[in-house]
Amino acid sequence: MAFTGLRRAVRHATSRRDEQAAAQYADPDLVRGYAEAYESGRATRYFQSRLHAVDEALRPVSGALLDVGCGPGMLVRHLLDTRPGDFRITACDRSAAMIEAVAERAGTSDVGLFVARIEDMPFPDASFDVVVAMGVLEYARAREGVRELARVVRPGGLAVVSMLNPTSPYRLVEWCLYWPFLRLLAQVERLAGVPPGRRHTVPKSGIRAVPARWLRRMLRGAGFEPADLLYYDVTPFVPPLDKVIRERRQGWRDHIDRTVSRGPGRWMGTGYLMTARRAGHAPGRAVRRASVASASRA
Repeated sequence: MAFTGLRRAVRHATSRRDEQAAAQYADPDLVRGYAEAYESGRATRYFQSRLHAVDEALRPVSGALLDVGCGPGMLVRHLLDTRPGDFRITACDRSAAMIEAVAERAGTSDVGLFVARIEDMPFPDASFDVVVAMGVLEYARAREGVRELARVVRPGGLAVVSMLNPTSPYRLVEWCLYWPFLRLLAQVERLAGVPPGRRHTVPKSGIRAVPARWLRRMLRGAGFEPADLLYYDVTPFVPPLDKVIRERRQGWRDHIDRTVSRGPGRWMGTGYLMTARRAGHAPGRAVRRASVASASRA
């Protein structure tokens, strides 16, 4: 009984985090800011390095492609511009505002657009040759999301999945030191009577990132065969130093390949990209839901 109550509490907390995140990504200003961050700002190096890594992973493939958690459509526009005719693109995101941004960015191009969560996508089994989940699993129920990727990609198809690297120096300092310090500073500012608009803030992120070995295990459990692992946005700088350094040093734009690594420096990557091939027969939605229901009753 106690375990059942705890499980309900965890589900309720997860649901509340999901609702908060969904509301956040419905904000038009945030959608616009997210797109602008690809071009300028503190996170630009991260976004461009990740896009380079995805580009490299997609180089040998073509066909029906699903971009799930597509955001405002930066990858969609990039593929339309650099690989015209190579992909039949479908994009989905849980935020309707993001999908509206994709529609504007895609223009008259024939791109399928859907509002959907990665954990429950409205596509038939084995619908795609390639699935890309870029910056979405760390904000979702990752295991369920990976199972859905396995369901909608055809046997032999490719999955390209990114994840924030929770063991990098950057993330450890940001999550364990810098953000807690800012939250403490905000409390001090509140007690000192600083107006809300002038206080330091750290928005609730809902991030649930996992190390590469955990993601590899999830992919294998869903029927994928992991193939390649690449770390991106490789940097020795940590918050808040990175803000100043990244604004002044822009040489990485001319040498984007130096921001990624499979070698000794990979541990400094603030994110990683894993590719995997779908093996065997993709499970149907009814089978998948039955297995999930059985697990929840166990």
